[in-house]
Amino acid sequence: MTISVVTGANSGIGRATAIHLAQQGHSVYGTVRSVDKAAKLQSMSADAGVEVQLVELDVADDESVRAGFTRILEATDGVVDVLVNNAGVGGNAVAEECDTSTYLEVMNVNLCGAVRCLQQVLPGMRARHSGTVVNITSIAGRIAAIAQSPYVTSKWAFEGLSEGLAQELAPFGIRVAIIEPGVTKSAIFAKNVEAPNHTGAYDAHYRRLFQFYATGYGQATDPFEVARLIDHAITTDSPRLRYAVSWGGPELIAGRQSMSDEDWISLGAHDDDADYYAAFQSAFGLDISNP
Repeated sequence: MTISVVTGANSGIGRATAIHLAQQGHSVYGTVRSVDKAAKLQSMSADAGVEVQLVELDVADDESVRAGFTRILEATDGVVDVLVNNAGVGGNAVAEECDTSTYLEVMNVNLCGAVRCLQQVLPGMRARHSGTVVNITSIAGRIAAIAQSPYVTSKWAFEGLSEGLAQELAPFGIRVAIIEPGVTKSAIFAKNVEAPNHTGAYDAHYRRLFQFYATGYGQATDPFEVARLIDHAITTDSPRLRYAVSWGGPELIAGRQSMSDEDWISLGAHDDDADYYAAFQSAFGLDISNP
């Protein structure tokens, strides 16, 4: 039986992935910051006829990660076959208005949290010469989404770590897959509605940020679709490093790849919202003018 750990299993992509992998016969350990707040995960698991074994763990804390993985490894005789690094937080701000402490907080969860978990399972994977690491980054790890500087920075860093990790682990038979979701139905959006806007100079940036998500959320992809892609990335005989998924994901990545840097900068230079939305649609094929 495949033993899988999914971090941030209490909502969204993490919850869907934990349940879906359990339905495929995996023995799944889902990490949550509080078991007491995992009632919906437990209810959905029961409705699906599967069990997700809950482990209290905060990826932002060294000792919490060590303690949580000690419990997992004791229960599995030291074996973890699949690690899905999903736990993450958002972060809205332009660089001028973002405290460095916010960058550090977001980076501590989105990047360092994954590293903490990796370091717990890689020694065993190396010894067995097998295993899969799935890192959930974001389209914001491939395109610098407007007015989300701390989030974008953390996800670009996570992409870089993941690309390097794939080479580092290749000699040991360990697969690395990067999942890059666009807009997916998740509780993260309800928690990610604030923006500092201290100066008032960046009104348009924040307005366009929230317009994009308002449009995307109305068409957001079911997280179980992402879970199925994660399952494919784990099991396919023709693995790839990167998988774009969810509303806006493939379009934004492809559009940015086809743009020059000069065109990218000129997109941000539009003063008028209508002109910006028209240029955005021309570049990415996504109409965000009306949520």
